Amino acid sequence: MPHTGFAKQPGNPVEKIFWGRIPVLAAMSELWFSKASLTQNLIHDFKYKGNKEVGKYLGRMMGKSLLGSNRFDDIDLLIPLPLHEKKKKKRGYNQSEILCEGIKEIKNIPIMTGNVQRVVATSTQTRKGRKDRWQNVVDTFKICSPHEIAGRKILLVDDVITTGATLEACGAELLKINNTQLYIGSLALASH
Repeated sequence: MPHTGFAKQPGNPVEKIFWGRIPVLAAMSELWFSKASLTQNLIHDFKYKGNKEVGKYLGRMMGKSLLGSNRFDDIDLLIPLPLHEKKKKKRGYNQSEILCEGIKEIKNIPIMTGNVQRVVATSTQTRKGRKDRWQNVVDTFKICSPHEIAGRKILLVDDVITTGATLEACGAELLKINNTQLYIGSLALASH
């Protein structure tokens, strides 16, 4: 498995993605993602073929890396990057929620779902550049009950980071809430 070791590295490539964009206390990706790799096959298996056990296993792997790093000790809430209801219904589940379930098994941090919602069904980001990705996700997220998030240290979880535009858009909404602090964790970082 192509582990990155980023959980223990301040200033790692994931953190650099968000520098000057949104204030993130720490960020990590567990694995490197590249086409036709084991990482891609595992993600494809759990994201598109319904293999939730693979997703939980990968989430536990993330949890162990977070546990082995003192940079993520203060997190008190896991928030999976939300899918739009149509996409969630079609897929049957949110892959980021499955990753959070695996992380929770290791770190015992509560998961919050439903409060952060993707209110705009965006088109796929796969073939878009950074600017187009940002325009595709701006104003996409809504927080239903900000008071439930106020003052929390949140780990926002996604499966793959490419440009970080979607996480940035969601993270920016979370950071509008009083006294909220943001960490970012993903299963994989796309190598450019």
